Parts: sequence; structure tokens; C-alpha cells
Amino acid sequence: SLLPPLLALLCLGVADPNPDPDEPWCPYKVGGDGAAAAGARLCFRPPARGFQCAARGCRSHRSAGGALVANVLRNGSVLLQWGLRHWGPPRPAAALRGFALNCSWDGTYTRFPCDSVELGAACRDYLLAEAHGSVRYRLCLQPRYAPPRPAPPAQCVEFRVEPAAMRDIVVAMTAVGGSICVMLVFICLLVAYITENLMSPALARGGAAAAA
Repeated sequence: SLLPPLLALLCLGVADPNPDPDEPWCPYKVGGDGAAAAGARLCFRPPARGFQCAARGCRSHRSAGGALVANVLRNGSVLLQWGLRHWGPPRPAAALRGFALNCSWDGTYTRFPCDSVELGAACRDYLLAEAHGSVRYRLCLQPRYAPPRPAPPAQCVEFRVEPAAMRDIVVAMTAVGGSICVMLVFICLLVAYITENLMSPALARGGAAAAA
């Protein structure tokens, strides 16, 4: 049956059975509460190496400690990036067991939880593919270490995703404004051409006739 492989492809990125050791894949589990968390499927995704948040299509939001960055992209997705050097004193890399990511968003009267994510020790980024517009998100990330080392406190970042309708309006206004500017430039050039090439000879002939 082809159903199990197709279900595996639904995860955000499928791991190569023999991954390159120089570029480790990020294993993660997306779960909720209770039975949903117990049945979470293990998925893999490649790291987003070399990603930089361009000013025109992306906005960055950094946690207070500086370890966690949320890059809110123009298409409504959010790429989270983090490092370990902002999480207090250095700890042995072998003791790192992974990361716990918790998500919540503000409703009208209360705060609602999003899906929680468990990430492997090799993970340094995570893609939130579909974030709702006009909703304020709060994402908290906490490293997990093997006992007896205590886990450092979580670092949190808050952001709001621009609604898709507003993005479309901004794009449309930008396009219309650019067209208007081009038309004004063309009109100015046309007026200058008429003044230079048509009006000047007429004035010159009128001055010659008056002199005669």
C-alpha cells in the first residue's frame, strides 16, 4: 500500500535515510494535549542555513535575552531561529537533549494554546508555516539538558502577523502609486518636449515678424 509513505510525506520535510553528517537534519514532533501528543508523528526538516531577513519581505522580532528570533515573512509564515550562547553559562554539548517550543495566541478575552513542538538537539530553526493574520503570538523556547543539569529558563518572543488582506492592499497601492508616478513623469517630459520644440519656433517667428 502507498498510504504510509504518502502520510510520511505530509510532514514538513522528509529525512534522507542516510543524512549527511556535516548537515544534520532536524527531528521534531508536533503535538497537543493528551492523546494528540501521544500519537505525534516524528518528522524531519532540513536546516535553513544562511537565511537572512530581508527588510522588504520580512520583519524580525527578538526575545529579551536575544537567543530566539522570529522572522515574520510576507507570505504569513514565521521562521524561528535560535542559538545557545545567549542562554547563560555554557553547558556541555553532549548533555543537550533537545528543545521544547510552546505556542499561544491572544483571543478576544483569553489566551489560547497552539500546538507544542519537541525538537532535537541538532535543531536551530523551525518553520511555523501558517500563522493567522491580526493575531498576537507568543512563542517560548527552552533547551532541555540531561539531569542533573537544570534547564535554563525559556526565552519568549511576541509578534503579530500582518493579515493577508492588508498585504494585498499594500501591494495594490504600491503598484498604483508606481503607475501614477510613471504617468506624471511621462506628462512632464511631454510638456517639456512641446515647450522646447513647438512653442520656441512659433515665438521666434513672431519676434521676426514684429521686427520687420
